Amino acid sequence: MSVSRDPAVGALAGLRVVDASTLFAGPMAAMHLGDLGASVVKVEHPTKPDPSRTHGAAKDGVNLWWKTLGRNKRTVTANLGSDGGREVFLALAERSDVVIENFRPGTLERWGLGYEELSARNPRLVLARVSGFGQTGPYRTRPGFGTLAEAMSGFAAMTGEPDGPPTLPPFGLADGVASLATAFAIMTALSARERTGRGQVVDTAIVEPILAMLGPQITRWDQLGTVQARTGNRSSNNAPRNTYRTSDGHWVAVSTSAQSIAERVMRLVGRPELVDEPWFARGVDRALHADELDEAVGGWISLRTREEVVAAFEEAQAAVAPVYDARDIVADPQFRALGTIHEIEDPELGPMLMQGPLFRLSENDGVIGFTGRPHGADTDEVLGELGFSAERVAELREAGAV
Repeated sequence: MSVSRDPAVGALAGLRVVDASTLFAGPMAAMHLGDLGASVVKVEHPTKPDPSRTHGAAKDGVNLWWKTLGRNKRTVTANLGSDGGREVFLALAERSDVVIENFRPGTLERWGLGYEELSARNPRLVLARVSGFGQTGPYRTRPGFGTLAEAMSGFAAMTGEPDGPPTLPPFGLADGVASLATAFAIMTALSARERTGRGQVVDTAIVEPILAMLGPQITRWDQLGTVQARTGNRSSNNAPRNTYRTSDGHWVAVSTSAQSIAERVMRLVGRPELVDEPWFARGVDRALHADELDEAVGGWISLRTREEVVAAFEEAQAAVAPVYDARDIVADPQFRALGTIHEIEDPELGPMLMQGPLFRLSENDGVIGFTGRPHGADTDEVLGELGFSAERVAELREAGAV
């Protein structure tokens, strides 16, 4: 278990980011940058905070999702539709490297805060625009949530049991994938800035990154005129591949993407004769015999405990994993060895566990300096750093701009 250190030593220390987005894809991209040392200022409406502050579980009235999503971010309030809020936002953009926003296309322009105005103040600024369907096209002004992207990308159509309905994930999958794509796009734009000296606009449509994760479905349709059917936990590319129940009521997942692994599994479960079948030599052909293979593997696993199954597969150098929930993840020695779980001291709730940055660096590793902070907690401090006097801040607050 890892305890985070000072974020000022992170690889992105010195990078200044304004997170003016809400819910998940944009804020999570900013979180990734903040984990690596970027100085992130979260901008929220004075009376309408980011809805993620009320999503999911809470303890003692304190939202737990926000503690992770808002980590390493100082929080500022500003009504961007007001003259005072516009003044604050322009001042932030002038002193920042990146602005992340996810308003409906055209909203920033309506407020006089489009890229033309922002780049006039700061030509080196990278503006990352995250929306459901992108900045152009007939759907550009539609409300864009990850659920819609999961539906329109083809993900839901290929997920679920063969005789069941299209299935959506129980978490923000499309938003999470889009957050990684946005963070990557931002770093790409910053790299280009090193050569050109100019910033640019990043246009992330949430529907596109998850589309890219689903394999060659477009090429398959173009070349073969077929689409991938729903197969439940099975794969259309190899077998056996499924989840199987153990004798002690747990579940394990088995994968045989490599031919050698498939052969080891069948020998382990006492069915070596299947390896000699002509159809066993290719994953796509094995998938056509999934019923027979699942019966062999599932029957063997059902007679053994999870611990026995995992140990036997490990000894045979075959691929298996227990199906975990959060309780198992926190206790697992591999996650502990990696330092995946960080313990952070939260001012409101005390010691708190959460997943740390997504990867490790041999130098300037990612850190969590602090957890998600209350709405507008840093407004006075940040505006003071921007040159606003205490009197001007009071005027803006009186006008409802902050």
